[in-house]
Amino acid sequence: MGTLERTRCRLKAHPLALDAALAAGVLACMVAGSFVDPHGRNGVTWGVRTPDLLSLVLMTLGALALVFRRRAPRTVLALTGTVSLIECVADDPRAPVAMSAVIALYTVASTTDRPTTWRLGLLTMTVLTGAAMLGGPLPWYAQENLAIFAWTGIGATAGDAVRSRRAVVQAIRERAERAERTREEEARRRVAEERLRIARDLHDVVAHHIALVNVQAGVAAHVMDKRPDQAKEALAHVREASRSALNELRATVGLLRQSGDPEAPTEPAPGLARLDELVGTFRSAGLHVEVARADHGTTLPAAVDLAAYRVIQEALTNVQKHAGIEAKAEVSVVRVGPDIEVTVLDNGIAEGAAPDDGSDEGGGHGLLGMRERVTALRGTLTTGPRYGGGFRVHAILPVRTRSGASEDAV
Repeated sequence: MGTLERTRCRLKAHPLALDAALAAGVLACMVAGSFVDPHGRNGVTWGVRTPDLLSLVLMTLGALALVFRRRAPRTVLALTGTVSLIECVADDPRAPVAMSAVIALYTVASTTDRPTTWRLGLLTMTVLTGAAMLGGPLPWYAQENLAIFAWTGIGATAGDAVRSRRAVVQAIRERAERAERTREEEARRRVAEERLRIARDLHDVVAHHIALVNVQAGVAAHVMDKRPDQAKEALAHVREASRSALNELRATVGLLRQSGDPEAPTEPAPGLARLDELVGTFRSAGLHVEVARADHGTTLPAAVDLAAYRVIQEALTNVQKHAGIEAKAEVSVVRVGPDIEVTVLDNGIAEGAAPDDGSDEGGGHGLLGMRERVTALRGTLTTGPRYGGGFRVHAILPVRTRSGASEDAV
């Protein structure tokens, strides 16, 4: 920060001292101007004269009033206008007391609105100029009278220009601050959405594979002594499920890397093309699953493809966890007009643990995550018990999505 900038900061921090210095400077200018006599015997000549006592008193009062110009600008204008009016009418030659009124009028114009500036400016110009022309000792066309009119107009105009500039600068600053706040809010919103998306992906991956590991580990523990071959097969499924879970977790967490980081994941997000592989993992865990598809030839956006896959994955995971050991599941994927409909049904028992509905009692977030995924794509999700037992998950996803929705859900 330079010397000039530091001086400006100090003066802004002490406005009363700045106004006192200004008042002293104005008083010095008025006193110096009062010694000059523009009217000589031979026309316009300049000579030195001594101001009388009344002029000195009026100049002093006008200058002292300027010390308080920020605190009471209209009162200061009235006071300086009064002493200027007295000087215009009483003295000849006239001392430049009107200089204090010009400074006061400038202050009023720079701190109030434009209508007030017009009213007070015209009033000050009219009163001082009219008094000087009609009641003063000089002729009405004297240059001193015209100077009062000109200087009061300049003071009002300059103050209004300064006020307008301050308003423009303040508006620009407010727009910049508002834009900065908007950018920060948008960044926070995007971070929250990304955290929610990653949380959904982690939940889907962990819930699916850990459920399979749990089932296969239970089977291995149950048949370890009597049927070791079946136990080995179950442990092999445990190893395969855990490897798949690690791979998907690595891919999901890898999304948090920067673009230039090494070993960024290159495997595409899962979709309905891997539906048979997904169903195979559940079948190997002992769940009977039937699949019916009527969507052949349909190319889905990446976001819709991933959402459909995750809905089926979470629904089958819930069947595996809650529907019972004898449960059967039916998966259907059908293209209906502009939408793709995904339905997962099971015939699980009514009693036992409740489905993973995202409630506080169950503590899960499966159905809640599914609903968020589908809603982000402007689709609909309906879930609930079936008549006679079991559970139903039905999702309707639009084949064509807006780019913004697709990007949010990927």
